[in-house]
Formats: sequence, C-alpha cells, structure tokens
Amino acid sequence: MKARQRRHYKIRKSVIGTSECPRLSVFRSNAHIYAQIIDDGKGQTLVAGSDIKSDKKVKKADRAYEIGKKLAEDALKKGIKKVVFDRGGFLYHGRVAKVADGAREGGLVF
Repeated sequence: MKARQRRHYKIRKSVIGTSECPRLSVFRSNAHIYAQIIDDGKGQTLVAGSDIKSDKKVKKADRAYEIGKKLAEDALKKGIKKVVFDRGGFLYHGRVAKVADGAREGGLVF
C-alpha cells in the first residue's frame, strides 16, 4: 500500500487535469474497479463509472474494459474528447490497462 501511495504522489505531480484536457483517474480494489474523469481546476468530477452493479459472472478484466468504454461514451456526450490518464499508482497492467483500452476504443484520446 505504501509503495502504491508513493508512486501515486509521483504521478500526480505531473498529471493534472484541466477543463480542456481533464484527468481520467482509475482506482482498483480487489473486487471492483472505479474510473472517473476529473477537472482539477474546478475540483469537479465530470463523468464517473464503476462495476459495482455489473454482472459478477463476467471476468474482472472484461468488466474493466466495459467500464472504460462506457466512460468514454458518457464523456463524448459531454463534449470531452481528450484526457490525461492517471493510473493511481497501480502498474499499467491487467485491469488498469483494460480500462484504458476500453476508453481508447470508446473514442477518448490520451
């Protein structure tokens, strides 16, 4: 946990979301994955999504991919096309990478 927090602080020094290019933040727990698009200038969450209400019989990686895709669709409806990716101190691997892949396929540009 402490290593992830240290990595997260280092990442957040350089990854800042603006109103033109908000931040796509990902949090991964053991059971679920959460993603949100944040405007750091206003301190406001623009779009959010999680897999809490999704089907538990589907693999976690597939649920993460669908969350990224749905988040991208909601962002495009609000006029957000370009984001910066904040992996939250997690390694860019597995479910975190699947969220990014789903968001890219959904139409977001990193």
